[in-house]
Amino acid sequence: MQLVIRRYRPSDKDTMLSLFSAGILENIQPCFNNAISSPLYISITLALCVAGYFLGSVLGAVVLPGAWVGLVYCCCHELHSRYVRNALRTNMQDIPGNYLSRPDDCYWVAEAEVDGIAQIVGMVAVVGKQSGNERYGELLRMSIAPTCRRMGLGVRLAQTVIDFCKERGFSAVVLETASVRLAAVALYKKLGFSLVLKHTKSPTPSWILRLARVTLLLMKKQL
Repeated sequence: MQLVIRRYRPSDKDTMLSLFSAGILENIQPCFNNAISSPLYISITLALCVAGYFLGSVLGAVVLPGAWVGLVYCCCHELHSRYVRNALRTNMQDIPGNYLSRPDDCYWVAEAEVDGIAQIVGMVAVVGKQSGNERYGELLRMSIAPTCRRMGLGVRLAQTVIDFCKERGFSAVVLETASVRLAAVALYKKLGFSLVLKHTKSPTPSWILRLARVTLLLMKKQL
């Protein structure tokens, strides 16, 4: 497959927004699986099953735990849907203004020929930041189409950001990802990123985060 990584063009917008949204929303199921399979949540589910049976009937033993499982899934769905809605109406609404207006920022797309037609199959962005005397780049918006995964594209996109940051004289590259994105975390560690901080800072209400049981990871690579 012939693949080219190039700078974003305004004509890419609709395809990129679809790729971004699909990439985030596909984390709903792993998030739910991670939450509902934890020992605490398994205990809650079993307790509700027993309570439903003694308080009502066999139907109650199904309805109560079923409602609990449904609530956990809805929270996982809302967590990711809220993130997509917020991004689409803010920084992703004006990509040139937010990612291409400064020399320390950039947005790339990966374009491949599929059946003779050029298609966008991946994307990544970087935003230059400064903290005290340190200048560093933040890797953002990494997303790859399902049909092009496990082909080294993630490494190429991330390396594009790393090379850009070296050229700009940055001291490091940082990124934030979710604990449920196991493949992404493994990729970043392979590229030399290390875990700096675990936290749950998010515009999503804290009770949804607690039910979804998602931990955000801040990772950093020194250049």
